[in-house]
Amino acid sequence: MLPAAPGPNLSLDVFREGLRELGYVEGQDIAFEPRFTNQMAQLPDLAAELVGLGVDVIAVVGAVTARAAMRATADIPIVFTVVVDAVEDELVPAMERPGGNVTGVTSFDPEQPRSQMRLLKEAIPGLQRVAILGDAAIMGALMAANEAAAKAEGLNPHALLLQGPAPDLDGAFAAIRQAGAEALLVLEVPVTNAHGGRIAERATAMRLPSMFAVDRAVHEPMLAYGTSILEAARRMAGVVDHILKGARPGDLPVEAVTRHGLVVNLKVARKIGVTIPPDVLGRADRVIE
Repeated sequence: MLPAAPGPNLSLDVFREGLRELGYVEGQDIAFEPRFTNQMAQLPDLAAELVGLGVDVIAVVGAVTARAAMRATADIPIVFTVVVDAVEDELVPAMERPGGNVTGVTSFDPEQPRSQMRLLKEAIPGLQRVAILGDAAIMGALMAANEAAAKAEGLNPHALLLQGPAPDLDGAFAAIRQAGAEALLVLEVPVTNAHGGRIAERATAMRLPSMFAVDRAVHEPMLAYGTSILEAARRMAGVVDHILKGARPGDLPVEAVTRHGLVVNLKVARKIGVTIPPDVLGRADRVIE
């Protein structure tokens, strides 16, 4: 599986757990060859290395990684996750029948940007200006979708793109303050995932309500909402299982995770002086006191 930032990786852990639940025993009937990097320039070499090992399946995280694997092989099955739009990213010609040697699971719900903005408006009555924090290293489709959703909900978006691997958070939060943002939406992208704890801490220190992806509730934003990339990683194990049992990746439709989860952190809300409306609390899957 490749890539992810070096260090603990929940997507890989959940993927492995999913295969164990399907009956695979590591070291007995399955072996993993993990490759990690936070340097995109290393991807072609890592992909070529896995092809040279003769692996049976290459599981990848992200569209950039998938494209590197596709350039390395047209024969070994490739299964992806954490991809915004597999067709727009030119990974597959069609979600229903991808063809070729590539398929996967996406956790991107095209309706999620609009529902995020609606939730922010519910949680923060009178909200007008929202900052959106993204990653300069990835394609702009995700940021564009969220800017459009904000405008459609009558909000004024202020987009900011961080440059990894050591982003200028001081500059970003200075720009957020200057823009007069009343809430912060943090997109689930590599640079914000890597620095999520620091981003959430700064937002809370500024008394700025923040919303992260549902899997990033551990960083302690005020709200964590959306589809789960960890659920997508678990379902990716099922796709790999089908392939190892003889299915052709091109015949397996790209699966989509569409269930939204909501975590409300009341401890953070109280700290920044926000009262979460009862209707929002009532929809929460988890409330952190």
